[in-house]
Amino acid sequence: MRWALVKVALAVTVMVVVAFAVPLGLVIKEMAQDRALTNAERQAAAIAPTLSITTERAPLEVAVQATQAGAAGRMSVHVPAGRDGGGPVDIGTQRAGEADQELVQDLRRAATTHVTGGSVLLQPTVMKDSRVAVVEVFVPSSEMSTGVVTAWLMLAGVGLALIVGSVAVADRLGVRMVRSAQRLAGAAHELGEGRLGARVPEEGPTELRSAAIAFNAMADQVVQLLANEREMAADLSHRLRTPLTVLRLNAASLGDGPAAEQTRAAVEQLEREVDIIIRTAREAKPQTTAVGPGAGCDVSEVVRERMDFWSALAEDEGRKVRVAGVDRPVRIPVARPELAAALDALLGNVFRHTSEGTAFSVDVHNGEDAVIVLVSDAGAGIADPAAALARGNSGARDGSTGLGLDIVRRVAESTGGDVRIGSSVLGGTEVRVWIGLGAVPGAPEERRRGHRGPDRRRTLITAGRRVRGDF
Repeated sequence: MRWALVKVALAVTVMVVVAFAVPLGLVIKEMAQDRALTNAERQAAAIAPTLSITTERAPLEVAVQATQAGAAGRMSVHVPAGRDGGGPVDIGTQRAGEADQELVQDLRRAATTHVTGGSVLLQPTVMKDSRVAVVEVFVPSSEMSTGVVTAWLMLAGVGLALIVGSVAVADRLGVRMVRSAQRLAGAAHELGEGRLGARVPEEGPTELRSAAIAFNAMADQVVQLLANEREMAADLSHRLRTPLTVLRLNAASLGDGPAAEQTRAAVEQLEREVDIIIRTAREAKPQTTAVGPGAGCDVSEVVRERMDFWSALAEDEGRKVRVAGVDRPVRIPVARPELAAALDALLGNVFRHTSEGTAFSVDVHNGEDAVIVLVSDAGAGIADPAAALARGNSGARDGSTGLGLDIVRRVAESTGGDVRIGSSVLGGTEVRVWIGLGAVPGAPEERRRGHRGPDRRRTLITAGRRVRGDF
């Protein structure tokens, strides 16, 4: 690319220099010739006053010698014979032919003819007796080309400087383009070899800068896709914990015996394998994809469905359950499987980390621009809510990978909301999930923008307090 650009610049510059320098050189040559002939006409005109007064040889010789051309022997005067019998007068060396002189006398107009060593200017002069005298001025070739060679050398120097300058500029531009292209190719090779941190500086020509931006965006997307794949594997594995919890609890009620022990051992082994899968797959923070227009689900319906599943287990363990706010449809911009997984993670934590007989409740509140889901229990509570929300923090508890609350947090953050942990009115833990409604079709402009300023924060807090007291 570099040498191709240099060759193009060289060819274009040479054509431009030739197109302008050659005509300009010819014009300079013509101007030098015109200047020499104009000087010759001026010297020939200096003899005209003398010819108008007298045709005597002596005065004419004096007049001729007084001019620069006459003194140099390059001027001659031819006076034809008179009608009164006077003979012709010729002064100086004549270089033009008699035919040229007669033609000038007949036409009474100046003419130029080429002779050996230069050119001759023939200037007619009408005397008082109507005779036409011819003044001849010889102009050497050297005088007609005075300054031409110097001007041509200057043109050649300027043209050469333009060519060298254009080649140098094209070379620098080529280096810049090639360097940017080489960096892009090198980063592509590194990315292909598995070095996912390869990026390209977003600099250079506009096209290559756009390519660098697109490459960096592609590399970021590849990294994000890989992270999402790992997170999906971890999250899907984590969803298995819900039925595993049911199996473990049911296995505990089988009593004693070889079959019961084998069942409990198999469940424990399965839980350990699931934990290993989750911990192995968990490497990076995933990016939750926003749902498109028309997507989402009815949070009330999903809550009723999942509570039907968990109520049977709660009844077996003697847990009191309260569900509120699900008597009417409430649309949220979250896919149904995602919301179900988040609810299962929250309810699974209640069954997993509280003792049998511990009561819990699920409340749904539909605010102006957000839906709040509260899951409360009467357990011992969480000593460090901030640490519990940290991804992958299991608190060194058996059967826990620390991903449950992270699933819930990602669902909330995908809508512009968040998750908070506090103390519930039941005396234990309350998990408050704020789900923004900015992506719900038909929502007001403020909600579609997903504004999270102070006014919206106050609205969410006020809405939460109408469900129950602040924690």
